[in-house]
Amino acid sequence: MSNSVSAQNLVVIDTIKEGIAIGVKNIGSILVNVILWILTIWIPYLNVGTTIGLTAGIVSKASRGEVIPMTEIFDPKYRKYMGEYFLVSGLVSLGIWTGAVFFIIPGIVIALAWSLAILLVIDKGKNPMEAISLSNSCTYGNKWKMTGIYFLVGLAYIILIAIFGLIPTLGVLLIFAASVLYIFINIGLQASIYKQLTEGI
Repeated sequence: MSNSVSAQNLVVIDTIKEGIAIGVKNIGSILVNVILWILTIWIPYLNVGTTIGLTAGIVSKASRGEVIPMTEIFDPKYRKYMGEYFLVSGLVSLGIWTGAVFFIIPGIVIALAWSLAILLVIDKGKNPMEAISLSNSCTYGNKWKMTGIYFLVGLAYIILIAIFGLIPTLGVLLIFAASVLYIFINIGLQASIYKQLTEGI
């Protein structure tokens, strides 16, 4: 089977808008799943499935606009991919660290190029090597846009917390709320980017 795909072109502002919409729409279910993950992270074996569900399952479901159950991370199907998850995570980490040795930038490029690999393994059932190759093809020509998307959202977050930091007492609560929202929006951005760049796979 060929790993070549037709490159999709991200539109930065549209992706940010969609990412925010996805993140806000799923705040309740994502929050409950995060809390459940924190409460059960100490349970061996179960914690592998819940981590996969949180980092890949929720993002892939959000990318399709599906309803995310409050207990999504406990779906036993995620534990089925334990070996593949560890293998692709290890390969991606190794690639990033190796690239980082060559003055950081290559590591960042590899991180962006392979950022969809875990999702492709869990959501599409691809084997680790195929997923890495597909991720590289899907992100080709979009790495600068992906960088811009995360940079702009991150910059907006930094400006917000800087402003909130000037507000006595209430500022701490506002910073906490903005930080939680930032996490949800980042999940939404991942979902939007994944949906667009893997269309047709």
